[in-house]
Amino acid sequence: MQKITPFLWFDDKAEEAANFYTSLFNNSSIEKVTRYNKASSAAAGRPEGSAMTVQFTIDGQEFVALNGGPHFKFTEAVSFVINCKDQDEIDKFWSALTGDGGEESQCGWLKDRFGLSWQVVPTALGELLSDPDPGRSGRVMQAMLQMKKIDIQTLKDAAEGKGQAKASKP
Repeated sequence: MQKITPFLWFDDKAEEAANFYTSLFNNSSIEKVTRYNKASSAAAGRPEGSAMTVQFTIDGQEFVALNGGPHFKFTEAVSFVINCKDQDEIDKFWSALTGDGGEESQCGWLKDRFGLSWQVVPTALGELLSDPDPGRSGRVMQAMLQMKKIDIQTLKDAAEGKGQAKASKP
């Protein structure tokens, strides 16, 4: 068991969310679902037999999701970063996570249909932004600030000073 486990509060979609997240990533699975029984459902105001907690693993990282009711909502103050090796991987995760009611934001950020924030970014981004040449890194930053979904080639072109950086199409 890992030392620190992210614990996610959902209104009533914990099991659905866990199933969705585990379907997107390799090395992922639902480990255990604890259901509300008669006593706990009465205390929490949740339907008896519905999922109370879902323990799941995403790419080796353990999580717990709770159906705790509408009292708390996710905010952008907490997000999960997906480090992508190439544009195909960015496109795959972006499409899946913004689908079915997800929302695009800026600079690789999005909210999935459950309201959880994610950052879908290329591993090359850190390297491009930390270029010792301030002109190159500045152009990369300027290009990224115009994007919703990150486009690696546009970032590389910006670093080289090729053309004007354009916002990527979703």
